[in-house]
Amino acid sequence: MTLARKELISLTDTRYYHCIARCVRRAFLCGHDEFSGRSFEHRRQWIVDRLFLLSEIFAIDVVAYAVMSNHYHVVLKVNPDRVNQWSMDEVIERWCRLFGGNPLVARYRQGEKLDVGSQLRVAEYASEWRERLKSISWFMRCLNEHIARKANEEDECKGRFWEGRFKSQALLDDAALLTCMVYVDLNPIRAGIAKLPETSDYTSIQERIDHLSSPNRISRLVEMIGHERQDSHQEGVHFHIQDYLVLVDWTGRAIREDKRGAVPDYFPPILRRLNIDQNEWRDGVRFFEHRFPRLAGRLEKMELAISQLGQKWCHGRRHAWRLFAT
Repeated sequence: MTLARKELISLTDTRYYHCIARCVRRAFLCGHDEFSGRSFEHRRQWIVDRLFLLSEIFAIDVVAYAVMSNHYHVVLKVNPDRVNQWSMDEVIERWCRLFGGNPLVARYRQGEKLDVGSQLRVAEYASEWRERLKSISWFMRCLNEHIARKANEEDECKGRFWEGRFKSQALLDDAALLTCMVYVDLNPIRAGIAKLPETSDYTSIQERIDHLSSPNRISRLVEMIGHERQDSHQEGVHFHIQDYLVLVDWTGRAIREDKRGAVPDYFPPILRRLNIDQNEWRDGVRFFEHRFPRLAGRLEKMELAISQLGQKWCHGRRHAWRLFAT
């Protein structure tokens, strides 16, 4: 049975979520359509541009992404503390960058003197928008509806463009986050449309590599700050970028369909630090979305999240026990 979104996303359990949206029509989201002979490659940039525009407006950051031919993946980090620090005027300004607001709010923004009742109503609007600016559901809605309108206009048609509501996975700990990031970044390699991480276009791994070669350019992704600063107040992903790149590179070689793949004697130490079973790692990345439909993390984290969400069962417990060794 389909669960309500509020039963899938709980910021008390984690702030990291993996979201996937797929097209409903045969016509491609991106890529080249052999049936019509048309190319839709330019739509990849639509998604990337919109993704980072929304991350500037919402209190939600992009950790990883990959834009494929008929779907896309994105790993998001919600920052509720950030949105709570915004003033009412900043909340209104951010929301009105996406939507026109309403006549009452427009009068407030123009500096018109309002009566007490109108001021309270403006404050109610701002309170509602503040909640939406930390909502993954609203973030994905603003992304998908925008792309659907542009694609339908270009295709000269109407109707549903996406397969329904987006799918989400809660990433409950660092081990799940790392596995999911690698899974997302290696999508083009698993699909056979790229051979190396640095040639995987429209992915976060390519963007991170490009940023290393041009360090003066501001990174749009959540920064990797290293595990030593895990207890600090600095925001970021607690992996070293060098460890992560080595891990992605090796895993990409190991999971290619034309290679058998075996765990080598030298393996990135990041797995040992996170106590991830090396022998389970390759298949864990290959089948991550299938093995963990809703929640991903160590077994004790999954059971705690299931309890807090009021659920009795969740698929993936056996795989969590095998992959994320305790």
